[in-house]
Formats: sequence, structure tokens, C-alpha cells
Amino acid sequence: MSESLAGKAVLVTGGARRLGAAISRRLHAAGAAVLIHYRDSDADAAKLEAELNAARPKSAAKVKAELLAPIAPRALVGAALDSFGRLDILVNNASAFFPVAVGEIEPSHWEELLGSNQRAPLFISQEAAPELAKHAGVIINIVDIHAERPLKGYPLYSIAKAGLAALTRSLALELAPQVRVNGVAPGAIAWPDDGQFDPAERGRILASTPLGHVGRPEDIAQAVHFLACAPYITGQIVAVDGGRSIFL
Repeated sequence: MSESLAGKAVLVTGGARRLGAAISRRLHAAGAAVLIHYRDSDADAAKLEAELNAARPKSAAKVKAELLAPIAPRALVGAALDSFGRLDILVNNASAFFPVAVGEIEPSHWEELLGSNQRAPLFISQEAAPELAKHAGVIINIVDIHAERPLKGYPLYSIAKAGLAALTRSLALELAPQVRVNGVAPGAIAWPDDGQFDPAERGRILASTPLGHVGRPEDIAQAVHFLACAPYITGQIVAVDGGRSIFL
């Protein structure tokens, strides 16, 4: 298996920060041209674009889009073609993540969580599929271990990621043999920026993680890179969670 992605073009949704930025950097370092999608992270996207282009000129571009806008899928795929003339790898990484208790769920919560984790990946994948098929391309969805084992207090998020897991397997059937579709399911990979987990909860999570520590965004990026280069793997979701799903 060659780990080189030279000559290939990648679209990473939510690619300017955290997991997305690590994925963008890893695939770029492997030789790919990278289109960084972002919504609000203008400064982060510009900084990452400049960083990647400094390493290899004209190898990175950025595109701003609200993923739930009807025009977003066509705009994103079009931006990849305008920037690089092709699209080989789609990484559906962008995701809303927040708790909402049963009894307090509003339609807006449903739209944001299900929209970012199911609707957007589906319609972007559908738009990208013909171009990916030209190059024996691959779709990689960032799922979650809580797709199979719900996280208490996060019912809509767990439902959304379960749907993304089903989407991953369904598209693997629908788009074969031209396009492979796989997923990566993170466990505790860095803590949310907004402090959703207090110190006691963080301690509980680490106590149920066999490897005993929080993972790094680079661990997810490594798994994405592997799946991008593995020609006989499709329809699979790889847990990168320090073993935590064993206990859930």
C-alpha cells in the first residue's frame, strides 16, 4: 500500500480547526492538494492555507460555505474542480456537537445536529460521487463511537452520528466499485473548546479508556490517511478511541 497522495485532491469539510486541520495537514504532507472548507473560522482557514502553500506552492485553497445551504454541495465540489481540476478524496468532518436533554429538544436542535452530521455529508457525497468515480476515489466520514453507544445527555447527537454510520455503509454499497466509503469513529480526542465536560466527567472518561489518556487530532488524521490509501477497504468504521468502546 502506497501512502503517497501525490497528484490527488482532497476536500475536508470543517478543515480549518482541530480535527479538520490535523487531517488537512496530514493529507497535504502525503502529497495531496487540499481544499479547506470553513464556515466561521476565517482567520484559521487563511492561516492554514498560507502554511500549506508555503510548504508547497498552489497546493491549498479555502472555501467558505454554510453546509446546510442548498447550493453548498455544488459550490464545494465546484471549488475543488476550479482549484485543482479534480477531486479524489472527500472527508466529511464538519459537525455540530452539543447536549440537549429530552424534554427540551427543539426543531432547531434537530436541524443543526442532523443537518451537519447526516444531511450535509449525504448531499456533498452525492454531488462529489461522479467526480470521485473518475479517479477511484474515496469518501471518509468522521463518525463517533457514540453512534453505536449513545452518550447520555446527547441523544440527538448520538442519533445523528448513528445515521452517519448507516450512511457510510449504505454509500459503500451504492457507490462501489468505483468509490470506496469508510468512516473513522473518534473517542476522547481533545476536549471541546467550550468546556462541555467538567473535570469530574473528564476523569470518568479517562478511567474508562484502557490507554489512559486523551487522544490527539493527529491520531484521527493518521487513520484517515490510512483509509485514503487502503484500496481493498470499504464500508468500514474504524474506532480510534484508546479502547474506550470496549467498556461502553
